Amino acid sequence: MMSFDPYGNPTYFILLFVALLPLMIGLLYGRRSHIYESVISFVFLMLTFGGIKWHTGIALIIYLIYQITLVWLYSRYRQRPDTPNKGWIFVVSVILAIIPLAVVKITPAVHHGASSIIGFLGISYLTFKVVQTIMETRDGTIKEFHPILFGQFLLFFPTISSGPIDRYRRFIKDYDSVPTRTKYLELVEKGVRYIFLGFFYKFILAYIFGTVMLPTVEHAALQAHGLSWALLGVMYTYSMDLFFDFAGYSLFAVGVSYLMGIETPMNFNQPFKSKNIKDFWNRWHMTLSFWFRDFIYMRLVFFMMKHKVFKSRITTANVCYVINMLIMGFWHGETWYYIAYGLFHGLAMVVNDAWLRYKKKHQAQIPHNKFTEGFAIFLTFNVVCLSFLLFSGFLDTMFFAARP
Repeated sequence: MMSFDPYGNPTYFILLFVALLPLMIGLLYGRRSHIYESVISFVFLMLTFGGIKWHTGIALIIYLIYQITLVWLYSRYRQRPDTPNKGWIFVVSVILAIIPLAVVKITPAVHHGASSIIGFLGISYLTFKVVQTIMETRDGTIKEFHPILFGQFLLFFPTISSGPIDRYRRFIKDYDSVPTRTKYLELVEKGVRYIFLGFFYKFILAYIFGTVMLPTVEHAALQAHGLSWALLGVMYTYSMDLFFDFAGYSLFAVGVSYLMGIETPMNFNQPFKSKNIKDFWNRWHMTLSFWFRDFIYMRLVFFMMKHKVFKSRITTANVCYVINMLIMGFWHGETWYYIAYGLFHGLAMVVNDAWLRYKKKHQAQIPHNKFTEGFAIFLTFNVVCLSFLLFSGFLDTMFFAARP
């Protein structure tokens, strides 16, 4: 049986176009077939998790049954008329939802790089969807739980491997409706444009930066073994490769979603035009950034303010910035450079907020014009690229890897 990584080669796109054509014709004429959508989702999930990767497909099925059952049980508890909405049940539910991902992430660290048998492509993003659904159910924003619809939400194949991370209520609203012909034609126009732009990003620009240029500058930096112009080249080249590769994938996912009549949120919004680090996180991998903001940072702030952990709101915000970004670093992996990357951005958020407060108090003395805006963009870009050099793990290779 054939097996593909999503959006990895031309054959995948040809099969995708053939499969989507009947669905697109139906949407154009005001009809949406959930049965047909389920069939093509099953086919493309089989292409992703079948064949030589059949064991990951089994892991996905077991994971899906486990998480749907967990959310169903918590939803049943939360929606009882007499429910006390006890916090410990909520906390236990979230912990149980996170356990499979935690096992997958920790296993390589404790078993010398070996992968967990329960791991599969996209487990992180599915876990984020599960956790946010539990949290929104506790908050009362999700009032009804439908296991089949929740399964469709989790297994939406255009985004299953690496996002973007949609929200349950937003997804279901699109999934249960049919756009007008005018609206759908607009979605098709945008979807096709995003797919072609994704091709340009992922298969041309990311190839140039990641396959052609990066090995050359990395080799030169390793030969220099220390601070050098070549290391600066690695920093910028890797940053461009990271952006164009991931942004290209995200454009594919959003574009295909649009062709299916689902307005999956965008993941990138010109991040290298950011004027400060907070602006950057409002533009870079936005669905992940907003997930961490809404479901970790804001809840940490609320908890600490409620229990008066710190007297100062500023201290509370700063501590939560660092914790939030450290968790993001640990999520990427248990290596020192991922954790340092998270700490770097947490401290950068603290410094950024301190500067904005200072700037607000001294508006008359601090100029604000096109030059200062340009300098802010330049500075932010270089700070971000420095963090990506750390994230890449190249410094670990250069300074700590064993040499022959």
